[in-house]
Amino acid sequence: MSGVGSLTQDWDPVVLRKKAPTAAAKKDEKAVNAARRSGAEIETQKKYNAGTNKAASSSTSLNTKRLDDDTENLSHEKVPTELKKAIMQARMDKKLTQAQLAQLINEKPQVIQEYESGKAIPNQQIIGKLERALGTKLRGKK
Repeated sequence: MSGVGSLTQDWDPVVLRKKAPTAAAKKDEKAVNAARRSGAEIETQKKYNAGTNKAASSSTSLNTKRLDDDTENLSHEKVPTELKKAIMQARMDKKLTQAQLAQLINEKPQVIQEYESGKAIPNQQIIGKLERALGTKLRGKK
């Protein structure tokens, strides 16, 4: 490298520093004790209901009182007995299993089982599919 001339550095120096302590780090026990030892001023505050869950459990709110006073029995509508029997009878007349009927109407076999056991919530679209597949009228029978 002789004869090239003087070499110079083209880079700026990079200084790496640690991050400043966060608020949580300033409040930890070691930092507080170090501040006490050095005689620094320390401010403490007692927060109302700090560390307790009294507000959530001690008093009954209006909603809980309303729920306790509520005597109305709420339940969803179920399949009427006549409809259950009509679906079962029409399926038996066509000699179909629940799974075959479900496949005909593009539903799961569980849907047919729930309708025949009376546990399903009546859906007019499914009842319409059942009427078409079974070739019988299931709605409006009285």
